[in-house]
Amino acid sequence: MPTLSDPALAEGRAGAVPRRADAAVWRAADVACADLPGPLAILDLEALSFNAGSLLRRAAGKPIRVASKSIRNRDVLRTVLAVDGFAGVLAFTLPEALWLAADDAFTDVVVGYPTADGPALRALAADPVASARVTLMVDSAEQLDWIEYALDGVTPAGPLRVALELDASWRPTVAGRPLAHIGVRRSPVRTPGQAAALARDITARRPGGRPLLHLVGMMAYEAQVAGLQDTPWAGRRPVNAAKSAVLKRIQASSMEELRARRRAAVAAVRAVVDLQFVNGGGTGSLELTTTDPSVTELAAGSGLFGPTLFDGYSRFSPQHAVGFALPVVRRPHQDMVTLLGGGWIASGPPGPDRAPVPVHPAGLSLVGAEGAGEVQTPVRGPAARSLHIGDKVWFRHAKSGEVCEHVEALEMVDGGTRVGRALTYRGEGKVFL
Repeated sequence: MPTLSDPALAEGRAGAVPRRADAAVWRAADVACADLPGPLAILDLEALSFNAGSLLRRAAGKPIRVASKSIRNRDVLRTVLAVDGFAGVLAFTLPEALWLAADDAFTDVVVGYPTADGPALRALAADPVASARVTLMVDSAEQLDWIEYALDGVTPAGPLRVALELDASWRPTVAGRPLAHIGVRRSPVRTPGQAAALARDITARRPGGRPLLHLVGMMAYEAQVAGLQDTPWAGRRPVNAAKSAVLKRIQASSMEELRARRRAAVAAVRAVVDLQFVNGGGTGSLELTTTDPSVTELAAGSGLFGPTLFDGYSRFSPQHAVGFALPVVRRPHQDMVTLLGGGWIASGPPGPDRAPVPVHPAGLSLVGAEGAGEVQTPVRGPAARSLHIGDKVWFRHAKSGEVCEHVEALEMVDGGTRVGRALTYRGEGKVFL
């Protein structure tokens, strides 16, 4: 795979560089991939370089661990990790982590979610290379008990590396009573005392302790800031100003609370064991999370590809590096064509913001009664009149890595020229979730 462009990386680091015109990006992709049948997906290397530079600028010197769930492509992961400032992978399953860790390009893989895969856990314990490269995520004594049960009768190559996850959600109170839970439902470990107690449980060197485990890190993911756009659109436009103002206040209050609680929790755990890393943040919160002195590294992935769910942030504006194309196969009306496939709906709460958005030719929209369908997707608009059977309609996806679950490769485009293919996990015969 080509290396990332130095000029585009520099532009991303400089900031305040206007996004390229969408029409030009997708028009060039259409020409570059004219001889390929759809469905297909492209990766624009100039945009990827720009986005990588933008993430590094916003991280302000702290290393970025690349979230593989947003990429799902080993070629892209290798290419990004070759850039100074990116270090390590945040994986989403243990089997994925084992597969990555077998490659010398991936020597530091943290599994961002707890595992309940006994065979994979035993494979990890039996492999001295993998057990030195892979870190498991834990957040309860129940999980620790399960790990020990799953490894009963196994002689590990060495202690398994584990990291402790701290709940980063915000729970505002009124008169001392909880008002709401704002964020995602992840770890039950919330207070410094709870974090220290779990750390002591992991590190105890006594009968009944955990000799199979070695606590090396902590993680706290502020999803209510990193994964929630603060300038949402009322429709596709204009910005919902009232909602935006409320979200910005919520996010500011949440970060203020988390900075203090995370610092205290990290200090409490460090009093028990010397941590190698404390991971925090995501694409949407880098410039905020990096100011927390207790955080030693950041995490990001989606910002490299720039999907539609990152169009509504006030602090940054990624370029659109990934898009997909569907072929025209029917014409039910002069102002409507039907495309093959397209039901690439993003995960999360159902809603219009989870659907793919047609971007080329301009002026097309999904049909409300059908949306994006499993085997066919109708689109309507004046531009449909100029489309013919076999032509392509280009879309942007709402979330990042899920696009790679639908194609075997990303067709790489650089300066409007197709320069190769980068096999996705699917293209390499791997499906982890």
